[in-house]
Amino acid sequence: MAGFKPILEIALERTDGAERLEASLPVPATADELAAISDDRYLSDMCRRVFRAGLKHSLVDSKWPAFEEVFHDFVPGRVTLMNDEEMEACMGNKAIIRHWAKISSVRANAAAMQAVIKDHGSFGRWLADWPGDDIMGLWDRLAKDFSQLGGNSGPYFLRMVGKDTFVLTGDVIQGLIDAGVVAKKPTTKTDKAKVQAAFNGWAEETGWPLCQVSRILALSVG
Repeated sequence: MAGFKPILEIALERTDGAERLEASLPVPATADELAAISDDRYLSDMCRRVFRAGLKHSLVDSKWPAFEEVFHDFVPGRVTLMNDEEMEACMGNKAIIRHWAKISSVRANAAAMQAVIKDHGSFGRWLADWPGDDIMGLWDRLAKDFSQLGGNSGPYFLRMVGKDTFVLTGDVIQGLIDAGVVAKKPTTKTDKAKVQAAFNGWAEETGWPLCQVSRILALSVG
């Protein structure tokens, strides 16, 4: 696996210098900041990420105040109490996006979040305590226990709320291939372990968070 210095040099050249590169980098939240976010805000952002998938973000965001009203400000305990009639009534509400699979995921995700809260005190505490050197394990947990958070939806949700993570965009995957980490899009357990190890190594080498390593890798490609 290549060291990160050559990758950084290419990214610097393509972004016209360190100042512009630095300005483009995401900044993750601290553990304390993650723990301080309320559970209802996490559920709101999780569901917003689900509805954004495949749709214009601006369209979803413009309707989000109506979603907040329909789903009781996304308080997990209140959402889990919504009965089938309330859920089905959402399909007749023109103020929100009427997509049954995504609407159904709101109650399912509230219940899954309640289980995490029961075991860890809060969803934010759980995220804050999850180790960065196993971030793909967190992706797998989100995909397994929550609804509509497979693929890149889980990582994008984590990026939204500030949890440090890389994201396997097309450019990041190409960067991993160029660096000799994998030969193709990582889908097997072995290749995913190689990707995690590569990001762990680059983060240790540079002292930078995963999200910044990920962005620089993408910028080195295009």
